[in-house]
Amino acid sequence: MNLDFTWMAWTWPTAIFFVVILTLILGMGVWEYLSPGGNPRVGILRFETTRGDRLFVSLLGAAFIHLAWLGLGGPNLWWALAISVIYAVGVFRYV
Repeated sequence: MNLDFTWMAWTWPTAIFFVVILTLILGMGVWEYLSPGGNPRVGILRFETTRGDRLFVSLLGAAFIHLAWLGLGGPNLWWALAISVIYAVGVFRYV
């Protein structure tokens, strides 16, 4: 049996991407262990949201921001990423 993995290009950016994703997942696990569930609170939307609800809203908003950026601004997504991070901070802080 010949296992040929030459089609898989493990470059430094790919490795850094996966290390960052793994670090974020582990960090969220530690955060959830130390503060389970995140206390529900009522924000500017006037209904109760948990940490998971706010994460979902921020990820959904980031997807729409990136799609709008692709449609209006072109393929350079660094500014869309910056806007998405600012949006996520705002969602976690005020929603």
